[in-house]
Amino acid sequence: MKKIIALTLTVCLMLSLGACAPTQENTNGQASAVQTNYLLASAQYPEMAPYPNEMDYIDSKTGEFDDEGFSKVYDAWNTDRQALRNQPDGYADRLDSFFAESIAALLSDANGQNKVYSPLNVYMALCMIGEVTDGDSRQQILDLLGADSIDALRAQASSLWNANYCDDGAVTSVLASSLWLNQDVSFVQSTMDSLAKNYYASSYQGEMGSAEFNKALQDWLNEQTGGLLAEQASNLEMNPDTIMALATTIYFRAKWAQEFSESATEEGLFHTENRDVTCDFMHQSGTRNYYWSDQFSAVAQSLEGSGNMWFILPDEGVSVDELLADSTTMDFILSDSDWDNSKFLVVNLAVPKFDVASNLDLIPKLKELGITDVFDAESSDFTPMTTDTDEIFLSQAQHAARVTIDEEGVEAAAYTVMMAAGSAMPPDEEINFTADRPFLFAITSNDGLPLFVGVVNRPA
Repeated sequence: MKKIIALTLTVCLMLSLGACAPTQENTNGQASAVQTNYLLASAQYPEMAPYPNEMDYIDSKTGEFDDEGFSKVYDAWNTDRQALRNQPDGYADRLDSFFAESIAALLSDANGQNKVYSPLNVYMALCMIGEVTDGDSRQQILDLLGADSIDALRAQASSLWNANYCDDGAVTSVLASSLWLNQDVSFVQSTMDSLAKNYYASSYQGEMGSAEFNKALQDWLNEQTGGLLAEQASNLEMNPDTIMALATTIYFRAKWAQEFSESATEEGLFHTENRDVTCDFMHQSGTRNYYWSDQFSAVAQSLEGSGNMWFILPDEGVSVDELLADSTTMDFILSDSDWDNSKFLVVNLAVPKFDVASNLDLIPKLKELGITDVFDAESSDFTPMTTDTDEIFLSQAQHAARVTIDEEGVEAAAYTVMMAAGSAMPPDEEINFTADRPFLFAITSNDGLPLFVGVVNRPA
């Protein structure tokens, strides 16, 4: 009788403002003492010149600015950053279908609850699963992610990784990966090498199910996510039957380009489906682009040195689920502000401070999207990973996420665990945009890719 073994995949994504940015292993750049006992190889990340602090180039006595010195350091920083962001034109175009379909599938039917989802986080998880599978198991992943081959998928993932990597002291957007290997199983070295090369994956090997090995994984996750997911990580355990765990994190930190004034924050009513609740609304007035369709209106709040956070408000009488079912909404989220129905005018913005979180079971939705074999012990094909055991499958796929915004900026975290306004033209000069009823939000990268998308049905 064949032994059924579960493969564990853990993926964490974090968007953070306030905490110090972690390094690839921890704050001093080294693996923790517990992790060191199991470390096989440590990922080597691209080096980046630091973003220069203008105040460092002002003579304290004369007040003169050292333009030449600043320009030299700035040019070095800009060269490094542009080298990473210089990806092929349209490198992510084929992902529009995956982003749109998965956003609609995973955020709908909230039933008055908040939901948060990271499309890029789940994408990177599926890419790594594609590396360790073959046959129909791999093909289903390639089809969903819009790749013709595993080579094309690697190139696509590499472009996404580099375009979203930045660790220059001004903006932090660090993607990290790790492999957690069962010490009693032999793995295909070429596959492990590919994961290390294409996903910067550090690797660890130890006794599956032991308290020490579980703690090493939990510590790694906490270090990569600034401890914001400590409660969730503490419940994450590999068991003796786990063959391999894959862990991926993304850490992002940025402030609003224009912060909200705390003095302008006032209490107000947010109209949920069932009742009104009191919460703090942040206010800001100024000229910006206002966007609309026949079912929603939208504005963007820019993030300093990064992308945007979008607030998408359904028209009166239109539900969030109706927006999610409308392809126009998905087109807008993925448009990167390239939208015909837009106008530059004075917007009086009022959005609630919120702290929203959710836990999503990905398996039913991934099956609906066409990925089925990896969850079936009889159909799955994990031979690129190991031939020591026969029937390997993914037994869990959980996605937890949290997003918080305040006057300074946005903070968010997410992880995935997989075990084996108006339709009419706006006024000419000024409009009020008040998000006081259930709405959608999206946090997008410099390239307009969706890092987080969520439904706020209740801000507090």
